[in-house]
Amino acid sequence: MNDLLENIDKLHTTEMGVERIKKNLQIEVDDVVQWCKTQILNKDTVIEKIGKNWYATIDNCKITVNANSYTIITAHKL
Repeated sequence: MNDLLENIDKLHTTEMGVERIKKNLQIEVDDVVQWCKTQILNKDTVIEKIGKNWYATIDNCKITVNANSYTIITAHKL
């Protein structure tokens, strides 16, 4: 198990992050952080740490999380 999964409850984002993630992924959900947690915890998600960030890739989506603060920075469609 990696640090991202061990600290999944610390995951959070900013108001700007919420809007950016919704816009980039074209999703309409009430709780973006919970949506991201669900994606990250999916058994098919590939998680890798590069530099200061974690990258969680699932289906056609990549979620970027700061490795120190566990802030969801952004998410993009692939």
